[in-house]
Amino acid sequence: MKKLMKGMIFGGLAAAVVSGATLAGAAKSPANPGGAAKAQSKNLIVLIGDGMGPAQVSAARYFQQYTKGVKHLNIDPYYVGQATTYADRGEDSGKIVSGIVTDSASAGTAFATGHKTYNAGISVSNEDVSKPFASIIEAAESAGKATGLVTTARITHATPAVYASHVRNRDNESAIASQYLESGVDVLMGGGKQFFLTKDEKGKRTDKNLLPDFKAKGYTVVENASALNALTSKNSKVLGLFGNSHVAYTPDRTAEIPSLAAMTSKALNILSADKNGFVMMIEGGRIDHAGHANDLPTLVQEALDFDAAFKAAVDFAKKNGNTSVVVTADHETGGLSLSRDNIYEINIDLWNKQKHSSESLAADLEAAQTPEEIRKIVTANTWITDLTDEEVTQIMNGDGSSYKREGAYNAVISKRLLVGWSGHGHSAVDVGVWAYGPIADKVKGQIDNTQIAIAGAGILGLDLNKRSAELQAKYVYPKFKISRDNEVLFPAQALIKALGGNYTASASAAKLTLGKNTVDINLAGKTAKLNSKAAAYTVDVDNNVLYLPLSAFNQLKGSALKWDALSERIVLR
Repeated sequence: MKKLMKGMIFGGLAAAVVSGATLAGAAKSPANPGGAAKAQSKNLIVLIGDGMGPAQVSAARYFQQYTKGVKHLNIDPYYVGQATTYADRGEDSGKIVSGIVTDSASAGTAFATGHKTYNAGISVSNEDVSKPFASIIEAAESAGKATGLVTTARITHATPAVYASHVRNRDNESAIASQYLESGVDVLMGGGKQFFLTKDEKGKRTDKNLLPDFKAKGYTVVENASALNALTSKNSKVLGLFGNSHVAYTPDRTAEIPSLAAMTSKALNILSADKNGFVMMIEGGRIDHAGHANDLPTLVQEALDFDAAFKAAVDFAKKNGNTSVVVTADHETGGLSLSRDNIYEINIDLWNKQKHSSESLAADLEAAQTPEEIRKIVTANTWITDLTDEEVTQIMNGDGSSYKREGAYNAVISKRLLVGWSGHGHSAVDVGVWAYGPIADKVKGQIDNTQIAIAGAGILGLDLNKRSAELQAKYVYPKFKISRDNEVLFPAQALIKALGGNYTASASAAKLTLGKNTVDINLAGKTAKLNSKAAAYTVDVDNNVLYLPLSAFNQLKGSALKWDALSERIVLR
């Protein structure tokens, strides 16, 4: 029940929200994005630096200049412009929000499908009964191309998920893993092994293990760098799971945890063997996580890890001669500033003095009982041997956020590094765009993030609209609720209209019509009739919204609609 209720709360959007403006003065999504065009590239590589705003890029560049004497990042020569990142107006944690500050799900939906949606939505429309939007990966699959998703986050996390799954709530990662099995994506690499165990409709862990199912479909499953390195282009389908949750941060990795560049190179070797070409997405997912934690030294290492993956991609593209590459970010994270306290300096000589990420210290910091223990933990991981009493107290008190003592530790470190943060969340600043190949001319200047998908489809000659129509004929993703008897109920007006029927209502009655069938509802008595005969439907009215069970819609439609509880969707056929 917990999982279903969660889907209801985060997935359902009020009708007033759906009909509202996305953002005053801003262009809405194109009405018909992604139609087929003549192909200009055979292959497409999309790289997403999650949370990588302008300050994050500058920090990585400054650090590389200081430590290696290299003046430019690998991405620098390919800068072509910047992108807006805003989402649709929608519901977030029970509150209606403008969408100006996006999350990775809505931003990812934009650059994967060419459509805006609400924060938390994974490639579905912003409606009470959502429609799926096809991604460029799904369109490529239909066109017979090889496809791949590579990330340092969980492979079921928002950014990879938008390319090959559809759910109303990004937290439904077990459903995302399950949908990957049917997606046809050839190469999947990242963390998230825990979500390849599915859950039942009540949210409880089951004995269902997806890994044998992937193997049965021809996937080679690898879980360490040695196994990854042993793969060849003959391993045409690969599931790489390099962590139970996210892949370890760069400073915390062992030799058996591959870098993003290593995953990228191996994926390119496999996918490029397909004669029809390929589309792949590569995400530096943990740039965002370090930004959330306000851990600058780790963030810089993650950004450089991403930059190395870009080099692998662009080197391949130059050698191949028929590949477009585009790079952007979903949003900026942390509100990073490369100065603070009115001091015209940054202590860049200290940026490489932290041995491991703050995440690796979090449990020990929380367990510490005395100031001496705090000092010992900090000294073992940093250059700091003179931690003040004030700094110790600050760490022991925590920072008042969910990061607790880890957040306070990073606040102490950041002050000494002379960098600042606005908080632990995202910001609405524009993000950079870099590109190589024919796609570069289509993403120049000031663009919206939806243009990434539209331009990609255009240069490949893919039809996003056609693939979306195919998906929309098969699934809808409705808002729903659970009755006290554990029955799934759906918003009657929104669902009947999504199915092509009509809905009329007065203060005391409602009528649903589809074809020759009619359901009449007595709202006061909470009774129902199907074609004038009594029908045993649960009738529920919540905040003036009528909810009915799927059986009512099945009888109206005269066909067997199926509720997929894991993915929280109705299967139309």
